[in-house]
Amino acid sequence: MKLIIAAIKPFKLEEVREALTTIGVRGMMVTEIKGFGSQSGHTEIYRGAEYAVNFVPKVKLEIVVPDPLADEVVETILKAAKTDKIGDGKIFVLDVAQAVRVRTGETNDDAL
Repeated sequence: MKLIIAAIKPFKLEEVREALTTIGVRGMMVTEIKGFGSQSGHTEIYRGAEYAVNFVPKVKLEIVVPDPLADEVVETILKAAKTDKIGDGKIFVLDVAQAVRVRTGETNDDAL
């Protein structure tokens, strides 16, 4: 199993969710986060005063899928989240040692 963690622009969330549902992803965890990378924040004007925004709002997706589906999930997120502008996000893929469904006790692929 693989854990796919993606940080994307918030307005792309619904488009990414729809694309993942189309390829058979049945669940994901979503968290609102703030961060920075090459974008290094930006400046905004509020009530006439300019101030620096050091952390940019993002949405973090966490998805656990069977190994054979991982590459397709990454490609799907990549296509759906891409705007060709700085700050589109990042995708990380990690190995998962074990998964357990709390309600039934099913483990690993059966728990997904």
